[in-house]
Amino acid sequence: MKMFVTEMRGKTVMTNDGQILGMIDNFVVDTKTGDMKHVLVTPAEEIEPRLFDTDAEGRLVLPFEGMKAVRDVVVMENISID
Repeated sequence: MKMFVTEMRGKTVMTNDGQILGMIDNFVVDTKTGDMKHVLVTPAEEIEPRLFDTDAEGRLVLPFEGMKAVRDVVVMENISID
């Protein structure tokens, strides 16, 4: 499925087991290859950002390859909240 990045901004991101992580804010792209590297997610209030890699603005930095289902929500695989 092809989508524009602007169509994905603001989508809810959740784990495989249904825990909401937050909302997509932006993406990180490798400028040499054009490959998508990371998804930047504004964390939900109930998420503890210290459990994740974050950027200078406090957004969660999640691996782009972890995005599996993109419909009304985005499901990230191999992400767990303990």
